[in-house]
Amino acid sequence: MELVHSGKVRDVYADGDDLLLVASDRVSVYDVVLPTAIPDKGRILTQLSLWWFEHLADIMPNHVVSDSDVPAEWAGRAIRCRRLDMVPVEFIARGYLAGSGLTEYKKHKSVSGVPLPDGLTEASQLPEPVFTPTTKAAEGHDEAVTFDEVAAEIGEETAKQLRDTTLRIYARGAELAAQRGIIIADTKVEFGRAPDGTLVLADEVLTPDSSRFWPADQWRPGRPQNSLDKQFLRDWSSTIAGWDRTPPGPEIPEDIVEATRARYVECYERLTGRRWR
Repeated sequence: MELVHSGKVRDVYADGDDLLLVASDRVSVYDVVLPTAIPDKGRILTQLSLWWFEHLADIMPNHVVSDSDVPAEWAGRAIRCRRLDMVPVEFIARGYLAGSGLTEYKKHKSVSGVPLPDGLTEASQLPEPVFTPTTKAAEGHDEAVTFDEVAAEIGEETAKQLRDTTLRIYARGAELAAQRGIIIADTKVEFGRAPDGTLVLADEVLTPDSSRFWPADQWRPGRPQNSLDKQFLRDWSSTIAGWDRTPPGPEIPEDIVEATRARYVECYERLTGRRWR
């Protein structure tokens, strides 16, 4: 078994014809990996992704080969996957205005070239979900791009298919989450192409690392929202005097670690209806 890539959160190992995707407990904010881990985070991300892959299987096939045929030390946090040629774009769907989308809207009244109506504020629900892709940077920050730029990169037919699939995944996720009292404000998904040319849903899907989750009964437009995702940690890191969002990141205090873990656990339990053990 050979380590072929170590990312901010996941490590990828080659094992014969397959890859092993191993989710660690590392956590990053603003693309900086912090020195303190969040216990159980990798297992929660993996198990929640597996749950979503099952609920999205009719929309697009996924990369999962097995979640049990993995080394014992990685049980629960590793997935045996198909090898894919990954599409070099982050596919993002937004149903609410937040994060970088809010920042861009304040400047241009649009997000990734998609015009939006006047009068929206932080956490406003959009008239309809929009597709707002970004680059997939190996280092540094992803940058917003337009649909036309994506089409120029990967071909118009593929861009249209993956745009529409991204919006379908978001719609399915938002509907299921709403039944459980959670708003999915936005989400990022990734795709790859199998050797036979089939497009496949890959990496993680609809997790607290790749999405914004808000308790529906606490949603109030015009202000920051209480979150069940990594935004809580971003907000904490913004209070660290002197940290300029470059490495090394700050150590996370124990109470913030516990509060972050509690949000990941609550998100998993509310969405899946299962007790986290």
